Amino acid sequence: MVKPGIIEGMDGRCRCFWHQNLEDYQRYHDDEWGHPVTDDVRLFEKICLEGFQSGLSWLTILRKRENFRAAFAGFDFHQVASFDEGDVERLVADAGIIRHRGKINSTINNARRAIELREEFGSLARFFWSYEPKKEQRPAVMDLETLRANPTTEVSVRLSKDLKKRGWTFVGPTTVYAFMQAMGLVNDHLDGCYKQPEIEALRASFIRP
Repeated sequence: MVKPGIIEGMDGRCRCFWHQNLEDYQRYHDDEWGHPVTDDVRLFEKICLEGFQSGLSWLTILRKRENFRAAFAGFDFHQVASFDEGDVERLVADAGIIRHRGKINSTINNARRAIELREEFGSLARFFWSYEPKKEQRPAVMDLETLRANPTTEVSVRLSKDLKKRGWTFVGPTTVYAFMQAMGLVNDHLDGCYKQPEIEALRASFIRP
């Protein structure tokens, strides 16, 4: 019997429901979501794109991700930090991305804050992974009910507050928790998803920064 929140794909594998059996979304579920990440550029990209997602679906952002990468210099935060008003106007006119002036300005601001964070901690990865929840802070079972009941956590609230204190924007607790889920700081693949044990194994062998 397939558990609530789990769907069986055409390949016979059981996965978290949210990929909807869409090819690109399923590939993201299988190849990216929950895999531990330490690359600073990927971490910066993800937290910015989660900010752009606010009020939208992740699928919308995912399908525009290559356009975002082209528009924002591959999310190299040292380059993005140098963007000026001319770049803002260029981005507001770019139909390939989400043309939200506030979120565009936020990305540029956050790039500058990312440089400061890297100077302080040595890497973004070292800062973000310091907020990895301890085992006792995690649910005993990750089922659909638990997932839906916890769009934020005590840890994501603390991380959000820390980032805001440092001047970051569009980093509310829900946005930050989605970032933590995607970047592997937690394993929120549902019980019954074939990826859940794979991610656990990756996390067990993962060398923290």
